[in-house]
This record gives sequence, C-alpha cells and structure tokens, in this order.
Amino acid sequence: MDKLLQVKLDDLIKQSKVVLFMKGNPEEPMCGFSSTAVAILVESWVYFETFDILLDEEVRQWLKEYKNWPTFPQLYIEGELIWGVDIMQEMYDEGEFEQYKQV
Repeated sequence: MDKLLQVKLDDLIKQSKVVLFMKGNPEEPMCGFSSTAVAILVESWVYFETFDILLDEEVRQWLKEYKNWPTFPQLYIEGELIWGVDIMQEMYDEGEFEQYKQV
C-alpha cells in the first residue's frame, strides 16, 4: 500500500472516536448487518461517523486486509477495530457502549 493511501485510511479511522465503515449510510443502509450496526449505536446514544465503503473500492479492499477481517460493517473505536455486528451486539447487551454515550 502506498504512503498516501495509508495516510488517507489513518485519517478516516481517526476522524472520530467512533467510526463505522458500512455499506450505505445511516439513513439508507445497504445491508442488514449495516442496518443492525447503526441501530445498536443509535440506541446506545453513541456519536459516530460513518464511511460508505461502496463508494471507494480502494478503501474497501484495504480495510479487509488491514486487520484480516473480510466482512463489513467494521467498527473502530479510538482507532482500534472492534470487529463486526456480533461483537457490537455483545457490547450492547453488556452495556459497554455506555462509556461512549453522547450527553
């Protein structure tokens, strides 16, 4: 991966404390998993930014390889990959999003 792409991806991941890379956007998720991920964050009152991976194939491919996680959505909190919807659901069930709740 070239240096410019690395900088772009680092900037995307760190654009906010919580970043969701998804198919579509919060208003129009393009798959059920993305829809579920958005619902979990909204119901948890978490402020988050999103990136529609369907609009940028280069970002989409790189993210699959970055942490060896080939599926979307991918959630990053404070620059760290939290993996996918299954982990998000567990975090939601256990109240772990409470610390990221917007006041």
